[in-house]
Amino acid sequence: MKRLIYFFSILIFIFTSNLSYGQGLELSGEAAILIDYDTNEILYEKNSNLKLYPASTTKMMTAILAVENSKLDELVTVDEEVVSLTYGSHVALEPGETLTMEQLLHAMLLPSANDAALAIAKHVGGSIDNFVLMMNQRAQALGALDTNFVNPNGLHDDKHVSSAYDLALIGKEAMEHEEIRNIVNKVTYEIPPTNKKSESRYFKITNRLLYNSDPIDVDGKLVGTMYPFASGVKTGYTSHAKNCLVSYAEKLDQRLISVVLKADGLNVYADSHKLLNYGFENFSNVLVGYTNEFIDNITIGDGDTPYVAGILDRDIIYPMSTLSQDKVEKKIKIREDLKAPIEKGQIIGQAEFLLDGKIIGGGNIISTATVLINPSTTLWGKLIKNWYLFVFLIAILLRIYTLALRKKRRRSKAKGTMYRVPYNVK
Repeated sequence: MKRLIYFFSILIFIFTSNLSYGQGLELSGEAAILIDYDTNEILYEKNSNLKLYPASTTKMMTAILAVENSKLDELVTVDEEVVSLTYGSHVALEPGETLTMEQLLHAMLLPSANDAALAIAKHVGGSIDNFVLMMNQRAQALGALDTNFVNPNGLHDDKHVSSAYDLALIGKEAMEHEEIRNIVNKVTYEIPPTNKKSESRYFKITNRLLYNSDPIDVDGKLVGTMYPFASGVKTGYTSHAKNCLVSYAEKLDQRLISVVLKADGLNVYADSHKLLNYGFENFSNVLVGYTNEFIDNITIGDGDTPYVAGILDRDIIYPMSTLSQDKVEKKIKIREDLKAPIEKGQIIGQAEFLLDGKIIGGGNIISTATVLINPSTTLWGKLIKNWYLFVFLIAILLRIYTLALRKKRRRSKAKGTMYRVPYNVK
């Protein structure tokens, strides 16, 4: 009876534990993903590689290329082509109007102005077509292989596609740039009068994660759209793409990126809340290996010491649930036939950390000290160490030489007797 109770207790623990992770996460968006910012580890996904329309989340890539190829105080002059190609959201740029790159980035990333995106693209790329080419090349370099950009602002085109996974990579790259981080964390902004406008332009960010608006239903509770740990990144909407949102949130030492695509209305914010809550509540960044962690005493051949302590050269951090922390395994690979000399800090092996058979991180094993060649292992050292053999060899050689010398003398004496000429007796 006790065994039966114990058996059922284990089953209950297993199933209730599994249910607490990933179960009950109901999302209305057609595709979604949650990744750990620091490791790129996927914590949750739903159709994450499905090609969909990214709408204005496209502007993250436009911003990346802008800050990588220009300065914030750089002056940009709007031309007729930019104005003529502008549809949808805009900040009423006029031909001949001059603004700074910083002002245009604010206009593009906060109220999602399409004319600002076009002005940036033409200024940075020389032409809009060339800028789009730059966008696709940069996406490929990031590993966003399901992405194809046709324009810099995300207006609908059947060939203009991306995926939740790709947009997470692009969103992370955007947040790597301080200039972009500082912009997408603002709620309001003002562009003062320009050479074409006599009054200031004021606008507000479209990302409601940064301020409260209509209440949303998150797991049966009505909450405001504002998420307390969010600080970016970009919204998007077209009738084809529906509502899209790439979010960044940071709580204590954990940073997350979430993406929701093709959601209806405010559900895009509810989905984002659910994803971020799931990440913060069920995962934490665990230090599975740390810099200078002792790994093992490594045998060194021909050294003045038989072994040297090997340590890890970096911190290994991985997001995991509390149930997984005791399951991490360490696999050590030491270089074969390690021989002196070994320098302090020299790589002498590798350490891999695995969870359920999957590699979750790794680093180099380095030497903590210098190991010199043991003099006794050199030819001269061996001769000194085995001096008695050397003396014995010299004795033998001397004996051979002595015997050879005696033999030579005997031969010389014998030759003298054989050829002696007797005196004539008169």
